[in-house]
Amino acid sequence: MTTAPLPDAAPANWVDRHAPAWARPWLRLGRFDRPAGIWLLMLPGWQGIALAGAMRGRAPDVVLLAEFFVGAALMRAAGCAYNDIVDRDFDAKVARTAHRPIPAGQISVRQAWAFVGLCCLISLGVLLTMGVVAIGLGVASLALVAAYPFMKRITWWPQAWLGLTFNWGALLGFAAATGRLELPAILLYAGGIFWTLGYDTIYAIQDLEDDALAGVKSSARRLGKNAPRAVAAFYAAATVLAAAAGWSAGLGLLFVPLLALYATHLWLQSTRVKIDQPRLALVLFKSNAWAGLILFAALAAGAARL
Repeated sequence: MTTAPLPDAAPANWVDRHAPAWARPWLRLGRFDRPAGIWLLMLPGWQGIALAGAMRGRAPDVVLLAEFFVGAALMRAAGCAYNDIVDRDFDAKVARTAHRPIPAGQISVRQAWAFVGLCCLISLGVLLTMGVVAIGLGVASLALVAAYPFMKRITWWPQAWLGLTFNWGALLGFAAATGRLELPAILLYAGGIFWTLGYDTIYAIQDLEDDALAGVKSSARRLGKNAPRAVAAFYAAATVLAAAAGWSAGLGLLFVPLLALYATHLWLQSTRVKIDQPRLALVLFKSNAWAGLILFAALAAGAARL
């Protein structure tokens, strides 16, 4: 039974350095050794909260930000475990995923289901503190989560489905703060879909050869050598839609320079994408936590009316 860190986890990550041996497989099952995914799931929610506050000239609701952090960590863990249950046969054939706890025999499928249930139950408790619209959106998101692991079997664009799923928090965060949905939140959500389509295409570059052998579909495989140009186009769309969200919300001028910084960050990523450099792909993918934080800051700064 292997206890080696997974290839896409940071060297000497906190799980492998500090967690007790019995807890490590469970923390790896929930991807707590790779927190970038928590940020990427949480930040659209934070952005929706910031947008809602800025439209009223207020700072983001700190309590909601904390709730979305907890909820994102738990639902990302549940989603990863569910994905591993569904993909356990594929994962055993891919070098990067063969040492995950289920294919490595560290955690049984039944135990993984119990883990999923516990994470979802605690997340439900957090969700029930929000309004009716937010609760409805939270429940609706489960359909997106449930379908995601199967997308790589039926479409070349599972990354687009991940965009629909991971950015649902933009709608949920806005609804939790306001009790309703409005056009700026929908535009923000649409921009997030293209952002995720870009960064997850970069992430999929790591698995090009193994995915081809296993018969797994991805946008990186479909695009091939055109992937860098496609990522640039996806990021351009993400920027335009984020700008449209800010404009339709009537945000203040401080939104503009930070949005420009967001656009620059994404553009620089796209210029460095190389389909034959999987290690660089992982570095670029992880940098999107900063991109999401920059957009969150831009939306929050838009509350100021100069």
